[in-house]
Amino acid sequence: MSGGDDAGLMAELERIALEAGAAVMRVYAAAINVDYKTDSSPVTDADRCAEDVILKRLAEVAPGAPVLSEEASAAGRDFVPGAEFFLVDPLDGTKEFISRNGEFTVNIALVQNGAPVAGVVYAPALERLYLASRALGAWRIDGGGERRPIRARRRPKQGLVAVASRNHRSPETDEYLKSLDIASFAEAGSSLKFCLIAEGAADVYPRFGRTMEWDTGAGQAVLEAAGGSVVELPSGAPLAYGKAARGYDNPHFIARGA
Repeated sequence: MSGGDDAGLMAELERIALEAGAAVMRVYAAAINVDYKTDSSPVTDADRCAEDVILKRLAEVAPGAPVLSEEASAAGRDFVPGAEFFLVDPLDGTKEFISRNGEFTVNIALVQNGAPVAGVVYAPALERLYLASRALGAWRIDGGGERRPIRARRRPKQGLVAVASRNHRSPETDEYLKSLDIASFAEAGSSLKFCLIAEGAADVYPRFGRTMEWDTGAGQAVLEAAGGSVVELPSGAPLAYGKAARGYDNPHFIARGA
């Protein structure tokens, strides 16, 4: 995909995410059967169905391109990261999906040289899609078809809006937030937290718990294309990808607006 048509890639990622989201919603409308992986995290038929759709479509769009995907990784399929690969979380926020609160997403990112350079985050129950590339910026697309560019905001004078995980908030998160000028606080599931910052509805998202590369790649692509940043702790370097040596676990990080 290197050197390709950014608009064409974004159109393909949008199409694939919409198709995967439709597969997720078919399961959402029926009884949800929950299994558990070896790490005790839940998995449903929606995770598997969406991943099947995404892997099939990516193979058509970019034949031979490596893909690191959550369920394939959990099943033990080999993946060798290269300079360029796709990163897939077919259903981010499985707990939100099971509880039926709507805050779950389909995530696809393109990673080049360790950085997410394009991505899509689709929340099918909310009929809301975020699409981004470094070259073309970030966009929000709502169910009615309205498309509008989004931009992370500068630090507001009245204080920051912080957003954190609904199911994974930690004491370290609370301690960090105490050090900031926080005016209000919001909770959100899945990669929507990155997108809230990208569209200027929030300012900071600290994460001191465990995440994996597929949890964050697409959301980081959206946020960075909108003018925000995601930095590792304690180094302050941009959160990077293709870290096979440590099992694709992310370090702690802070996502911020402009």
